[in-house]
Amino acid sequence: MACFINAVPAEAQRARGTTTETAASQLTPPYRISAGDDVEIYVWGEERLQRLVKVLPDGTFAFPLVGQINAQGKLPSELETMISERLKDQYRGQVPQVTVSVKNPTGTRFAVVGKVKAPGTYMPGYYATILDAITLAGGPAEFANMDSILVIRRNGDQQTTLKFRLSQLFKSGAGDDDLRRANVQRIESGDTIIVP
Repeated sequence: MACFINAVPAEAQRARGTTTETAASQLTPPYRISAGDDVEIYVWGEERLQRLVKVLPDGTFAFPLVGQINAQGKLPSELETMISERLKDQYRGQVPQVTVSVKNPTGTRFAVVGKVKAPGTYMPGYYATILDAITLAGGPAEFANMDSILVIRRNGDQQTTLKFRLSQLFKSGAGDDDLRRANVQRIESGDTIIVP
């Protein structure tokens, strides 16, 4: 497992206009809804339209007066807008105020297969990068080709294949430049990581 520590003094970070805390908050992406999440929906002034719903395995859920909603990969704010727009006709053209919050996130679920020590499906409960995914799978096995890692990503009917070269990161002495060159990305729910 590689561990990178920011060894730049606080004074130097302030001089550059950034701190570790600020940089970390910019790196954390907003939460996108996944299958299995518990989502609370609150329509202001309408007690009968307050619901806690579970997102089904296909990424959808049903809501009164709105019907089936595809929530997979959406931000809570995007769902608020979608539900408000669909309810508008029920409110004589006025847009109701809707609040959506994720009460029990399942987090990211992905599979790691191929030449890793513990292939399988993982759900870490936090935002994971491709490095985290390989580490959760026990790290690369002997003779793993770390320069030809594939990530298969599905979005509805579309499938995208991403290729990563990570061998430099698993060697001692890897630094920030190696991390930038490797273009380490966050894993999305449903991704399959193949280590040949």
